[in-house]
Amino acid sequence: MSLNIKDEQVHDLVRQAARRAGLSQTRVVARAIEEFLARMEAEDEREARRRRLDALWERWQREPLTEEEKAAMRQVEESLYDPETGLPA
Repeated sequence: MSLNIKDEQVHDLVRQAARRAGLSQTRVVARAIEEFLARMEAEDEREARRRRLDALWERWQREPLTEEEKAAMRQVEESLYDPETGLPA
């Protein structure tokens, strides 16, 4: 397999990175692509979480909480703070 990059600036950057890291140029490119893909995956996960939270927020705005849900929320809130000082637990 081969990858033919016809951009002298890219070649120079890869050479610099390889020299500084003490790695082969191939390994530097592989590591850069792996890290890039990992960042993209993390962004996708953040976006999916944001969409889920938005959907929950919309539901909460439309539907009032049940008494059971309100009690559960109070219990969670109370567990976050020291009852004597009111400071975070």
